[in-house]
Amino acid sequence: MKRQIWLTSLVLLGCIGAVQSVVAAEPIQPIEPVADVNLAEVELGKKLYFDPRLSKSGFISCNSCHNLSMGGTDNLKTSIGHNWQQGPINSPTVLNSSMNIAQFWDGRAADLKAQAGGPIANPGEMAFTHTLAVDVLKSIPPYVAEFKRVFGTDTLTIDQVTDAIAAFEKTLVTPNSRFDQWLLGDTGAISADEEAGYALFKNSGCVACHNGPAVGGNSFQKMGLVAAYDTKNPAKGLAGVTGKDADRFKFKVPTLRNVELTYPYFHDGEAETLTEAVDLMGRLQLGRKFSAEENASVVAFLKTLTGEQPSFMLPILPPSTERTPQPKPFD
Repeated sequence: MKRQIWLTSLVLLGCIGAVQSVVAAEPIQPIEPVADVNLAEVELGKKLYFDPRLSKSGFISCNSCHNLSMGGTDNLKTSIGHNWQQGPINSPTVLNSSMNIAQFWDGRAADLKAQAGGPIANPGEMAFTHTLAVDVLKSIPPYVAEFKRVFGTDTLTIDQVTDAIAAFEKTLVTPNSRFDQWLLGDTGAISADEEAGYALFKNSGCVACHNGPAVGGNSFQKMGLVAAYDTKNPAKGLAGVTGKDADRFKFKVPTLRNVELTYPYFHDGEAETLTEAVDLMGRLQLGRKFSAEENASVVAFLKTLTGEQPSFMLPILPPSTERTPQPKPFD
């Protein structure tokens, strides 16, 4: 009996080792579930993420542009902000954003905490100030009590607000896509055509930029590496942060996780479909014109990257009081 158990263990270890070898050999790795989270802070961050009272109008929340029912985006070419202003750039997905090298297309925020405070005070987005946002929260006793429970202090600050939102956003990962299942040894998880699309994706050089667990998000690359990208969008990319001309039109490589949900594509939202995006990337970044069949094969592979979407109870937000500053929907 002991020998049988020992032999079974060896077989299992051999299988695990084989799977690990396959995964290690691939440029893309499976997404792992989030660990080591402060559940109380995450729950507070979830409320803040959905609370439109952090905007001047009382209408726009983080979820407005990063809708968790729509792949963590708004599916608009460029987002709509305060006073119905059309923003200058496409909203990247919040899903798996904790894996990014930096936040925003131009990388101006080092992490999720730094990013969380930006839209609140941006006049074209939520159009508030950090001071007024904190004043709103201080006027709502259940929020005051919850902040004290989470942070252990009577002082409520914008740092705590952005810490909590970032803590919630870190949980927004999408593991267990069909492609992840294939990576982990389930050979039937993707079709032969989808597997052929992955082979083409690798052999064409797409994985030079789209690699790792997020299938991107870990580098900045010039848009229009082989041929110039024709766009009217004025965004300068990383150059707007570094001031270096060499960084002009360099943008953070987007994650391809859940990409079938996050249309339209690119920083300017000009590519409406995956077919169009694959064609443009082939020509502009790789110097390759994919045939219709090749394009369809790559698109089929990309759709296997859709993972399990975040699922949770929507938060019930505490009511405003007589002391809560009134929203101003229009200036």
